[in-house]
Amino acid sequence: METEMQPLDVPTTLSTMQERRRRGVAARKKVGRRQLAEWSEDLRDRDPLDVIAQQDQIRDPELFGLRRSRMAISPWNFYRGAAGVMAADLATQPDSGLDVQLCGDAHVLNFGLWATPERNLMFDLRDFDETFPGPFEWDLKRLATSLVVAARVDGIREKVALAAARAAADAYRLRMARYATMSELDIWYDGMHVDSLLSFFEPADRGRVSVHIEKQQRHRTSRGAFEKLTTAAGGRPRITEDPPIRVAIGDAEQAALIDELLTEYRATLQADRRSLFDRFTVTDVVRQVVGVGSVGMRVYLVLLEGRSGTDPLFLQVKQAGPSVYESSARPRQFIHDGERVITGKRLVQSATDIFVGWGTLEGRHYYVRQFRDMKIVPKIELIGPSLVEFATACGETLARSHARTGDAASISAYMGRSPKFARSISSFAERYADQNDRDHARLVASLAEAAPAITAS
Repeated sequence: METEMQPLDVPTTLSTMQERRRRGVAARKKVGRRQLAEWSEDLRDRDPLDVIAQQDQIRDPELFGLRRSRMAISPWNFYRGAAGVMAADLATQPDSGLDVQLCGDAHVLNFGLWATPERNLMFDLRDFDETFPGPFEWDLKRLATSLVVAARVDGIREKVALAAARAAADAYRLRMARYATMSELDIWYDGMHVDSLLSFFEPADRGRVSVHIEKQQRHRTSRGAFEKLTTAAGGRPRITEDPPIRVAIGDAEQAALIDELLTEYRATLQADRRSLFDRFTVTDVVRQVVGVGSVGMRVYLVLLEGRSGTDPLFLQVKQAGPSVYESSARPRQFIHDGERVITGKRLVQSATDIFVGWGTLEGRHYYVRQFRDMKIVPKIELIGPSLVEFATACGETLARSHARTGDAASISAYMGRSPKFARSISSFAERYADQNDRDHARLVASLAEAAPAITAS
């Protein structure tokens, strides 16, 4: 059952522009722009390894070790898996109070391309497991820090990494100033087409990036996944196993997923999309391991076939737990975490997959989306040579996402017209990237200490 969503605490449409801007300037008394640069490990009230362990409570125990081993590979992998650590740290600091619907995990590789329902390729945020209302600067700090952490791991000079963090913050500031003058409908309909994304790159780099996009666009579809991930068995297509990434499940588990979870999910679809969904039949289901931060969360890959037998559809059914930001003072808005994820996705993205919805299985919450729908995820090696330009595109996109649910005039007035805001965000990014390096080293050391004990036992 849907939960009525409470509006964010933003000025009403009856507020004057002057009142809205005054609200933004007044927010500087809560936290000055220079204060945004501050970070000290002494501020912590929770041990990062304890935060990571606490998140295991809703995960598959068999995958605890895999999650930690993936996070230990590099500081970048640790950062991707430690959104909860950063959320706990951000909650210890004073904030602006200028709330938006946060993406919740706005690191640089959670921006990407995919097809809209009209089959246009758009650039936007793509991951909403942690979406929750919160102060706008939290997403921006997550993005800026990710640029520094990723750049270090890829061997990009620190000077370039910090320039990228500043570029993201300044692009956000400038774009938000523009949104402050636009109508609500114009903001809602705004988006970044793939051609606009390519325009951020230098002419010499556009061809390289364009070729990568065109290749991925052709293959990252349900048909492409069908060719790569299935084999024929008994006259029917089956998803190939690849333990521990993809493993078969028993008949009882598969039947429960179809009869319970997908039945509830179907009811959350719009009527026209429900009619389309009914034209497909489930032919196979496997368990799947995805990402770094999501390792241990229960995920299913579902193969469906249309009536002609030649049009496959892959759906990903992913467990949704509480957002890592729920420990902040903001009230919980949804009973069902799958609904929270999908509602946040619809609020923040310029266009959303037609098959998104949610359901429940054995008391666990899940959300559903297409597995591949021309989704193109960037790689640091690809964007590294143009990191500053790509960071600029991310900053503009994040501003558009926040302007949809926050008050652009108040946020813009808070940031002001000087480069002070961007300098503070990049300074924080450098300091928190150092913290992330230390936290990663602690995880590696803890695994090394545990290994002899496991071997001895």
